[in-house]
Amino acid sequence: MRARSTGSVQGVARFEFGSGNLGKILALPKYVAGAIATRFVPRRPGHWVFGSGAGIGEGALVLHDYVRAHHPEIRCLWLAGSDEELRVAQAAGIDAVLKRGRDGWRATASAAVIVVTHGYGDVNRYAVRGGYVVQLWHGIPMKKLHLDSRQALRLPLLGSNALVRSIMAAAYRRAGRGLGLVTSSSPMAAERMRSALGVAGDNVAVTGDPRDDALARFAASPQAGMAGTGSALVRGLCGDEHSRATTILYAPTWRDGGRDPAVPTDSQWQEIARFLRDADATLLIRSHPLGDGNYDAGPACSDRIALCGNDVIHEITPHLTGIDVLITDYSSIAYDFSLLRRPIVFFAPDASQYAATRGTYEPWTEFAGPAATATWQQTVAALGSLLEDGTARTSNLTHTDRLRERAHSFRDGQSAQRVYEQIVLRCPAATGATP
Repeated sequence: MRARSTGSVQGVARFEFGSGNLGKILALPKYVAGAIATRFVPRRPGHWVFGSGAGIGEGALVLHDYVRAHHPEIRCLWLAGSDEELRVAQAAGIDAVLKRGRDGWRATASAAVIVVTHGYGDVNRYAVRGGYVVQLWHGIPMKKLHLDSRQALRLPLLGSNALVRSIMAAAYRRAGRGLGLVTSSSPMAAERMRSALGVAGDNVAVTGDPRDDALARFAASPQAGMAGTGSALVRGLCGDEHSRATTILYAPTWRDGGRDPAVPTDSQWQEIARFLRDADATLLIRSHPLGDGNYDAGPACSDRIALCGNDVIHEITPHLTGIDVLITDYSSIAYDFSLLRRPIVFFAPDASQYAATRGTYEPWTEFAGPAATATWQQTVAALGSLLEDGTARTSNLTHTDRLRERAHSFRDGQSAQRVYEQIVLRCPAATGATP
């Protein structure tokens, strides 16, 4: 049974790379103590723990549900990041304990398989030593990650000078050596994850992304059962009177602790509202959970604009079926949405600056294609063209197909099964079988 958020579960808090790195350095004594202590706790074959930095969801929940449904001999336990997350998990019939404290430590220390989507902190980070850690990640990266980004190798006050980068890179590589399996959706994604995490090549497998399984099944069969749920939820955010309108989602990524650069001005909100009225469309705004931008003026300007953050819909991916057009920037949501073969507008007012600081795995123009915009005025104009059946829409959909082909080697909605098979193949203790 999948956990449904009522809007109260926030899986992640605001984060900045420098402070995050410093926190890990200051916690080194705990890591050392945990590594020693885990040597005295036997790993239990057939026991798996799951966690996600985004809360109850992502690929970890999809894999959890698959294993529990098809392999009941395996003991599955969710490690919750908060009391509220624990309550939601238990209400959904998911066996769970808090990841912090004695129960979370012992559960992590005794599990044969440890499944995460962000990092070791998804479970009890001080008890992972000796377990078979499976990193599913939480999307296909366009923005550079970890070892590939100077921005990710920072420390407060010291920045990212050569010495700091060397120290942090060594720490990231050590963490990467603790990963038994990293799953990816395609060879392109696998190469990026291999480079970013410093993982040995044979520890990365192209399995497809479980978090996209429901989306892929819908794309292959538009009559899939989840279609009504996904569509009704997002299309109802602007009220029943607009439920049949064209639904546009704006989902920018975060700026590593900086403010969102594309929050509309008052005049831009007015321009957006006029377009939505004339086009009979609605705009849902989903700021990144780590983002810093105030979009409250949008709904105040028009009843065709609604906020769609984590407090409204905890996990957006399964509900993309209800979205007609996506506006985004460097976010991996573009790759997810490409499965639906629908139009995407790539809007980034800071493309040059972002490439110079965080860095991207491919040039902006190559990723964004013909629908790249830098202002709200350009974005509104692009939307107008895409809502018509013309050359602009055809060109955009061709580019979307190219993204899909590069990003998704499998589009059958069976990625969770492939991940399970890889784990069992590589880790005999996963099911209690002897080597």
